[in-house]
Amino acid sequence: MDIIFNCPKCEQELAVDSSGAGSEISCPSCSEKIVIPQTAKPMQAAPPTSHGHGHVGSAMASSAAAKVEMHLKVPVHDKPAASLIEKPQVPLEVAAKEADKKMKVKTIRHTDCIEVGHDKFDEMVTAFLQKIGEQNVISINSLTYTHLDIGSQKLMTDYAVLVIYRG
Repeated sequence: MDIIFNCPKCEQELAVDSSGAGSEISCPSCSEKIVIPQTAKPMQAAPPTSHGHGHVGSAMASSAAAKVEMHLKVPVHDKPAASLIEKPQVPLEVAAKEADKKMKVKTIRHTDCIEVGHDKFDEMVTAFLQKIGEQNVISINSLTYTHLDIGSQKLMTDYAVLVIYRG
């Protein structure tokens, strides 16, 4: 037989097997240390309903489901519950309208930075970032893209940098 009792701190209703009487547990709702009482709360049976004809009023009232007594309580907390849903970030369009300067995007492709066999990608990215200023950079993203090489007529994979900044 189960022992049914309430947590003294949060009033959460708990049911424990009678073999646990006298032992100490933590409340699953508030983590309060509780000693399981020796006796159970008396179970109350629902009185049968009849309409004077000597039979039960409905099939549901006489079913096994109607005889099971449910002890359900919602825990009550003193402080408001924390929101489990995070507020979404502001879309870039909204951030651009709220900013005192307009947002701009610059893509610097590696293939555009090769001059006479010399790779000038790093120098061009550095020069651009210095020109706009560190305080104006919102985001720097690396990109990988595929393009058709005109000379060899092959698909080539290359990289680029996408810079979002206030300008």
